[in-house]
Amino acid sequence: MGKDFWKYITAVLIFGTNGIVASNIQLPSQEIVFLRAGIAGLILVILFLLLRKECNALRYKREFGFLAIAGAATGANWLFLYESYQQVGVGTATLLCYCGPIIVMALGQVLFQEKLTREKCIGFLAVLTGLLCINGQALQEGKTLWGMLCGIFSAVMYAVLVIANKKAPHITGVENPMWQVIISFLIVAVVLLLRQELPIKVPTESWPFVLLLGLFNTGIGCFLYLSSMGRLPVQTVAICGYLEPFAAVVLSAVLLKEGMAPMQAAGAALILGGAMYGELAGKRAREKTEEYVRI
Repeated sequence: MGKDFWKYITAVLIFGTNGIVASNIQLPSQEIVFLRAGIAGLILVILFLLLRKECNALRYKREFGFLAIAGAATGANWLFLYESYQQVGVGTATLLCYCGPIIVMALGQVLFQEKLTREKCIGFLAVLTGLLCINGQALQEGKTLWGMLCGIFSAVMYAVLVIANKKAPHITGVENPMWQVIISFLIVAVVLLLRQELPIKVPTESWPFVLLLGLFNTGIGCFLYLSSMGRLPVQTVAICGYLEPFAAVVLSAVLLKEGMAPMQAAGAALILGGAMYGELAGKRAREKTEEYVRI
């Protein structure tokens, strides 16, 4: 578990720096996402070929359809999130995006017949309160409503990609993110073509950060993440996963000088704490039920 644990922690912390790296790229958010997806997709294809994995997409065509939906949602999630980075800051945008897990939790009872427990309701209300705290403070500081909405839309798209991924259980490993990133790249490419923003002219000083974001943060980060999480206990994955928004908030405050008012700090604590409580309490409830059934 030690090796896989540190691979997972490394991946989560890498993802937490995405907004920091993107803030150094002097391009519109859509173009940053296009370059990120293109470079990362190439890396994942190379990894897939080197590992000589079997292509399950052709065997499970219905599941590949859901994976295509997940890929489109991934592209939309990145578009909204990176626009929110530029409009309201890395810390606030990341926290808004991390309302996604609680949306999945709320929809679970409808789509997967999961019981909405008292613990889940408490977690949902905590996240909703935190969201109101952050939005109210951000608007008082003059941050744009569009930027806040983009952060919320990114959370909705995160929920869609998670739900769609649940419908593709046989397409796993490197193949899963490879198809998602490729499809997200195609979606973003269509958006840029319709807006007549291709080809992209990247400033010379931005290239190191473009390559860092695509090669390392996305390509290598996804590989470390997906190659380790399946070998770790579920609760370890759930708890450690929240290091990503925590790292993003801390690094944005230290490196980008993004201040956080007391109300925003309280909102951040409510979002992260509520999401973790709802998720972990729900898992414990399911484990108790399964144990009772076995007995």
